[in-house]
Amino acid sequence: MTDERDTRAEDGDDTAAATRPSGKRTARRARTSDAPADNGSVATLDRPSLRKDKTAGKAKTGNPFKRLLKFLREVIAELRKVIWPNRKQMVTYTTVVLVFVVFMVAFIAGIDVAFVKGVDWLFG
Repeated sequence: MTDERDTRAEDGDDTAAATRPSGKRTARRARTSDAPADNGSVATLDRPSLRKDKTAGKAKTGNPFKRLLKFLREVIAELRKVIWPNRKQMVTYTTVVLVFVVFMVAFIAGIDVAFVKGVDWLFG
């Protein structure tokens, strides 16, 4: 099985490459493998620097009103991305929640009454 894959790769058949999932890692490999290597070595992936940002721990300075406006703009932008339920879905979800709450209240009240009767019977 592995021999077939090796011979297909050597023959130039791209069926093995087509079955691989595509994603960021695959795109990075393709990008780095297109660049010619200086000494014939295997191309390595670019990795972000491991150094910490010097300003990461410092408190942000600046106009607090500008920061507040920026925050509110970002909140509104995120809320626009939300998929809001329509009226039918909202009625369905509300009904399910109310039925569940009524059931749980009745269940816990029943257990409470049973414990009270049990304690009364036990201790008289």
